Amino acid sequence: MAGHHPPPPYGTPAHGPPQYRYVSPRRPPRRSAGGTIAGIVGGLTSLIVLAIVGLSVFGGNGGIGGLGARTGSGSRGAAARTAATDNKLYGTGALTPVRCTLPQITSTASMRQFMDVLSDCLDASWTRQFAKADVPFDPPKRVFWEQAGRSPCGTYPSPGASAFYCPANNTMYVGLRHIVETSGGEPLSHFAVFARVIAHEYGHHVQDRAGILIYGHQEMERADAAIRTEASRRIELQAQCFAGAFLGAERATLPMTREQYVAMILDVRGRGDERLPPDQRDHGSGRNYSGWVIIGFKGRGLDVCNTWTAPAAKVG
Repeated sequence: MAGHHPPPPYGTPAHGPPQYRYVSPRRPPRRSAGGTIAGIVGGLTSLIVLAIVGLSVFGGNGGIGGLGARTGSGSRGAAARTAATDNKLYGTGALTPVRCTLPQITSTASMRQFMDVLSDCLDASWTRQFAKADVPFDPPKRVFWEQAGRSPCGTYPSPGASAFYCPANNTMYVGLRHIVETSGGEPLSHFAVFARVIAHEYGHHVQDRAGILIYGHQEMERADAAIRTEASRRIELQAQCFAGAFLGAERATLPMTREQYVAMILDVRGRGDERLPPDQRDHGSGRNYSGWVIIGFKGRGLDVCNTWTAPAAKVG
């Protein structure tokens, strides 16, 4: 539309300095050479973290959040809002397992194979889900980079950047080395950490194909910074929930062991933006950023991923 900016990239928060528009600085816990979090990640700590995230984040009753109440008038704006708040996908139930089995990651070459197999599984899973809603679906294109390059949404890599989705050309961009470099020293054996990143970026494509991002873009063009950052958080947290829904559907064959699950949740919780200034809080607190993964993982349908009608406290 004339006078509007092109759609922004949707990137995964990384541990390090700022990079893409929506990627905020994250500092990982210190890890030993063996890849474990030094001095803190024992079984008890893991259980405490999961209890905090799983039990206290999403308590209370639901309801329409502040964002919905601030939407513009007019049939076009109302239609876009409905696409976000009452999308057909929400009524399609749980994702149907495609029995995804992921190869081990041992090197850059094996990381590419890992990403390709995972992306194939995501293609199959979401194609089936859109079919349930009788909505056409085209899988995203993929660029798994080793060298610097350019997309319609900007150049890559930027410092600390590992992955982003560009709605301008419906393409996922993931750095084969950068996804490891921005993980805070996560061992390659914790494949769920890296799978969550890919599933999250894929979630943005799902939002795009479902028409949800149109409403998000409208809200992010508002003059009010609080409205813009809240819209960004609702977008990002929904992608987290979609990622959790996929990983939950495939938990038996990935396989998603307790070790993998704990590593993933600890990693995601460390990517929260609660320490940033309000006008930079575009992804959500560590509690919410991890909490929406859990909601999707444990949910029995995509209706649980409707961040657009969630109270503001759940998307803070």
